[in-house]
Amino acid sequence: MARIVILGAGIGGVPMAYEMKETVGKLHEVIVISDSPTFHFVPSNPWVPPGWRKPEDLKIELAPVMKKKGIEFIQKAATKVDPVNNQVQLADGSAVPYDYLIIATGPRLAFDEVPGLGPDGYTSSVCHVDHAAVAAQDWDKFMENPGPIVVGAVQGASCYGPAYEYLMILETECRNRKIRDKVPMTFVTAEPYIGHLGLGGVGDTKGLLESALRDKSIKWITNAKVDKIEPGKMYVTEVDDEGKEKKKHELPFMHSMMLPAFTGVDAVRNCGVEGLVNPRGFVLVDEHQRNKTFKNIYSVGVCIAIPPMEATPVPVGVPKTGYMIESMVTATAHNIADELAGREPSATATWNALCLADFGDSGVAFLAMPQIPPRNVTWSAEGKWVHLAKIGFEKYFMRKIRKGISEPYYEKAMLKLMGIVRLKGE
Repeated sequence: MARIVILGAGIGGVPMAYEMKETVGKLHEVIVISDSPTFHFVPSNPWVPPGWRKPEDLKIELAPVMKKKGIEFIQKAATKVDPVNNQVQLADGSAVPYDYLIIATGPRLAFDEVPGLGPDGYTSSVCHVDHAAVAAQDWDKFMENPGPIVVGAVQGASCYGPAYEYLMILETECRNRKIRDKVPMTFVTAEPYIGHLGLGGVGDTKGLLESALRDKSIKWITNAKVDKIEPGKMYVTEVDDEGKEKKKHELPFMHSMMLPAFTGVDAVRNCGVEGLVNPRGFVLVDEHQRNKTFKNIYSVGVCIAIPPMEATPVPVGVPKTGYMIESMVTATAHNIADELAGREPSATATWNALCLADFGDSGVAFLAMPQIPPRNVTWSAEGKWVHLAKIGFEKYFMRKIRKGISEPYYEKAMLKLMGIVRLKGE
């Protein structure tokens, strides 16, 4: 009987556990290690600060669900992955041995790379549900004394959709509260142009998002490097297409949310061995999601290493979207099953991007197949239906996680919600 350990219990780790257990059944152990007792539905975090969702709405207790699925759940923090001895060391001094390890930790949020960034500094965050809860408190204070808002993503960030969403959700909330005229808004991003998204744009995301910002009277700064943040003020250097300084900006704000760059988590990036991670601490994997040096280690989700899609004046990372992560999960489950049966891994992830960006009362959707160009399918659209579709998907996804159901959530639900199943020839 093999011990298959999954490190992490987020959008990648929980579906990974469900699908892995469904694939190997009772013949092998599936163990999940997480420092949190709950699963968090991260895509809905931008709805928390204005009060459209409560943090508890986005959490699911994992131990009961895992028990029903026959999965062992260890709720402890991991301190170090030890590939040489095939074990994961935990904060209480114990260790969990494994035959196969699947790293699905998500990222470390590198707030420390910009002075004053993050919940411990002077900006809010929606990267974690607990951060979003703190941002809600900041938003309540903002409501008492409205003023300028600055939202965006700093240099090195690789996740841009939530920044656009948060900006537009706050804009909608300000209009609903009849205070929009008191709230100048600026979007600050490392992207070379609006709608780049770390993907070189998808369809007409540049035109759609620029138009949306103009319609809402929102200013923007692209090719932006955030130098530092002080109470109520952000210092930004805008560069030209060659990376040379173009203009310095001092942006006042009463409320700000800036997405950070990511690194690998400490337990992985500080493991002290060669060949597992890149210099940023992201796990190195081949086309089968398997590490080339330690071949009993697989990885899925935001914690894997993907090189930037193209050179940009300010560093811009490539996002790992839900649909893409889902395909990594399925490939990994099949490949470990192949190894257990004495076969070589053969499954590969499709790495498609399918996203719903909610704008409060409207939204933008885009599909890129594959995520990194050249692409077989490129599509984008806008409308109120995107807002409704994202609400529907949240309910669907959370219901399936609560029930411990393993299925292609994004591929099945999102394609149907968007009415574009025909694009896959189904």
